[in-house]
Amino acid sequence: MKKNKFNYSDFSKKELESLKEYYITEKVKSMNESELRQFANEILSHQVKNTIGDEEEKEAWEEIENFFSDNFEFILEGIKKKFAEAKQYRIPEPKTGTSNVKKLDTDEIKNEKIDMWID
Repeated sequence: MKKNKFNYSDFSKKELESLKEYYITEKVKSMNESELRQFANEILSHQVKNTIGDEEEKEAWEEIENFFSDNFEFILEGIKKKFAEAKQYRIPEPKTGTSNVKKLDTDEIKNEKIDMWID
């Protein structure tokens, strides 16, 4: 890979904004419809599902409400009904007092290495 003559720190804020805008425009132009749909799905999913705290949750709620507009209440009622029915038909598991979870000795736990980047 060839070394760039410039570094981002060589550019003013306005110059960087111009570069970013040009990149976005060209990147979108280069994507086909399937790639655009996948990208939009990833971005929207991240934006809506990864809300943290009440303020972001309220923003996501408002965005969803605006999108569904007049159908929003109907959709909410359907979701509430679906989960109420699922809760009603759930069969409680008998409690036997035993656990199916394997107990690890403390030596096993100490020797276990976990890579935080692996899902």
